[in-house]
Amino acid sequence: MKCDLCKKTIDETFLNKIIGTYIRVDKKQRSVCRSCQKENSSEDIKKKL
Repeated sequence: MKCDLCKKTIDETFLNKIIGTYIRVDKKQRSVCRSCQKENSSEDIKKKL
């Protein structure tokens, strides 16, 4: 899976859960990596998506 902001691959745990989060924008679920979460606030991420 890739981050929708930086297009880098997101690591997964052994249970196939991403190390990051999902953000719902326009009824679509977008994935965001940990590094993008640290750099941007949730409002900034929603604007960029």
